[in-house]
Amino acid sequence: MDPLTLFAVAFTAVGLGTAWLGVLRARPTGPGSATDYLRTLDDGPEEQLDEYQQKLQDPLSKRLLRPLGSAAGTKVGSITPRAQLDRIHAQLVQAGLGGTIRAEELATLQVLLVAGAALLGVLVTILTQPRLAFAVIWVIGLPAFALLAPNAWLTRKVDDRKEALRADLPDSLDLLAIAVEAGTGFEGAMGVVCSNFGGPLGEEFSRTLKEMELGLSRREALQNLKRRTEVPELSNFVLALVQADALGMPIGRVLKTQAVEMRNKRRAWAREKAAKLPVKMMLPLVFFIFPAILIITMGPAVSTTISGFK
Repeated sequence: MDPLTLFAVAFTAVGLGTAWLGVLRARPTGPGSATDYLRTLDDGPEEQLDEYQQKLQDPLSKRLLRPLGSAAGTKVGSITPRAQLDRIHAQLVQAGLGGTIRAEELATLQVLLVAGAALLGVLVTILTQPRLAFAVIWVIGLPAFALLAPNAWLTRKVDDRKEALRADLPDSLDLLAIAVEAGTGFEGAMGVVCSNFGGPLGEEFSRTLKEMELGLSRREALQNLKRRTEVPELSNFVLALVQADALGMPIGRVLKTQAVEMRNKRRAWAREKAAKLPVKMMLPLVFFIFPAILIITMGPAVSTTISGFK
C-alpha cells in the first residue's frame, strides 16, 4: 500500500476515535437526570466538591471533547425522528445505560460512524482501484456495517441484562416470600433482597424502593419497574402484586405462589437449554473433533500404506 493510502487510513481512524470519545463522554450541561439523583441518595455525608473542582477532576480529553459531543448530539437529535429517539432511549434504559449514554449521543455516534466509514470506503476505492465486487463492499458494505454495529451492540446489552434478570428472579422471589412470611413488610423484604443480590435485579429493586421513598405509590413504582425491564416473567410478577394490592389479598400468599411458579419455569429453562446442547455441539464435533480423531486413528495406517507402494 502506498504512503498516501496509509496516511488516509490513519487520519480517518484517528478522526473516528476522536468522535467516538467526544460523543460517549459528552454529558448534558443542565441539571442531572433522575437516575443520577437517585444514585446520590446512596452517598455518604462526605464533603461535596463545587462544580469547578468536579470539572478539574475529569480527564483532560473529557473536558475538551464534552462541548463538541454535546453540540453534535443536540444537532443530530433535532433532526432525528422523535419515535426513533424514544426507541433508543427505551433500549438504553432496559440495558441499564439510561444514566450513562443519551439517545441523542448514540444517534450522533451512528451518524459519525457512517460518515467516517463512507469516507474511508471512497478513499480506499479511489486509491486502490479494486474490482467491482470489492468496491461495492468498501463503498456500501462498510457504511452499512457502521450503521448496524451500534444497534447490534445495544441489542446485545439488552438481551444480556434481561437474561441476568431472569436468572436472579426465582431466588429473589423465594427470599421475598420467606421475608414476608417471617413478618417483614413488603418494602423491608425488598430491602433484604437488595442487600443480598447485587446484580441488575437488585439495582432495579433498589431503585423501586427509592421511588417509594420519594413519594410514589407502590403501584406506580412497580409499574415503573415493569417499564424499565420489559421482562415477561417480571412483568407477570408485578401484575400479580398490583392485583393483590388492589383486591386486598395477602402479599405473602401471592409471593409464595409466584416463587413456586418461577421455580417451575427455571426447571423448564434448564431442560430447554439441555435439549439444545446436542445441536450446538454438532458444529465443533464435525469441524474440530472428528477430523482430529480421524487423523490420529487413520494417520498411521495411511502412512504405512503409502510407504508400502514405494
